Amino acid sequence: MYKQIIMSMIKAALLMLVTGAAIVAHAQESSVNVSDQQVSGAYEVVPGWPKPMSTWPGHEGWTWGSTQGIFAQNPDRIFILQRGELRALNPLSPVMQQIEEPSEVIEVEGTHGAVRLSAPVKGLFQRNASVDPLGSPGEPDVPFDGVLGEDYRWEHLVYVVNGEGEIIEEWTQWDQTLVRPHKVRISPYDPEKRVWIVDDGASAIFVFSNDGKELLQTIGTPGERGADSTHFSRQTDIAWLPDGTFFVSDGYTGTRVVKFDKDGNYLMEWGEKGTPPNEKRPNYFNTVHGIAIDDQRRVYVVDRTNRRIQIFDENGQFLNQWYLGDVGATYDILITADQHLWMSDGHENYKIYKYDLNGKMLYHWGGFGTFPGQLWGVHQMSVDQEGNLYVAEVWAGRAQKFRPRQGANPDFLIGKSAYSAWQE
Repeated sequence: MYKQIIMSMIKAALLMLVTGAAIVAHAQESSVNVSDQQVSGAYEVVPGWPKPMSTWPGHEGWTWGSTQGIFAQNPDRIFILQRGELRALNPLSPVMQQIEEPSEVIEVEGTHGAVRLSAPVKGLFQRNASVDPLGSPGEPDVPFDGVLGEDYRWEHLVYVVNGEGEIIEEWTQWDQTLVRPHKVRISPYDPEKRVWIVDDGASAIFVFSNDGKELLQTIGTPGERGADSTHFSRQTDIAWLPDGTFFVSDGYTGTRVVKFDKDGNYLMEWGEKGTPPNEKRPNYFNTVHGIAIDDQRRVYVVDRTNRRIQIFDENGQFLNQWYLGDVGATYDILITADQHLWMSDGHENYKIYKYDLNGKMLYHWGGFGTFPGQLWGVHQMSVDQEGNLYVAEVWAGRAQKFRPRQGANPDFLIGKSAYSAWQE
């Protein structure tokens, strides 16, 4: 049964690739630029960003793993998180041998190149066990069937690239500390620009110096799950108030929001386990997957499985909730300086949405696929001081950079965040 499911997914991906290739060919024949079709909305994708991993010394034949986090400190320093490195379509590996008709996979590689278009097949091995019986590297609850060193390498979980997509920092000294890095953020109010990595696999948050040389603080107890002042249960995201107080969405197996002071001391929590997938009661959660704060200090919490966002004051008092309808799974939210909420749908629609803070959907863009500019599982978004948008795609196993189209309507661009005021 599982093989049939996997094969159907592969064939769908292959059909998507063939169709996409035909579109590209037609565009070339008619001298029409594919980007003019505006699949990427008011943006145009920056081709070849970041530089393929296979061009790094010692990485020939390797490609990115599941890419979960991205954060632009500035236009020339962008942090990227991934769940290890993967072989670029190795048809002889034990994992690939579980797929029938591997020649179809080889044909895709030969036609379009291994690195970029290994994604549709590679993505199957990045899904968690509820979707894919093979699991994925770093998955905390399900062993991965791949062989370390052959199918994957637990390396470069955190790296930094510049505006041209060239790797400028390798944080490999922390590869064995991290279990499943989930999101990476810097507080917009922190003059030291410390780097916070939310590691749901470790059930801990690691706070690093900006240069990555020091681990300054660990919040939570690595390797131990719980729901008290010193433990998380696969926490997912973090957001700050101007005074440094922060809130953690906890999380995949947890069902709460936890509030800490600026020094990481526990203050309070709220939330109870709901009854998915149609929980209606305020303050009940299932898959607490994102969190953001507006300029009125209201806390927006993603209650993903129940397809809604719940809104609270900073002390956990329920204020409002939005039901998201056709949005399949909210992977990331951010509130911009102009006080709009943007979210990514990682399942079903694979789009990026704009809302006002009353819950009215204003605009959306995006389309499913693995060609440059298309989207497949945007897990985190970030905007730099120049308005460039960066996305980390957990299913496609890649990061992408988008720049605003010339003359684009600013209402269709994700606004700058508070950190856009930084000068460096």
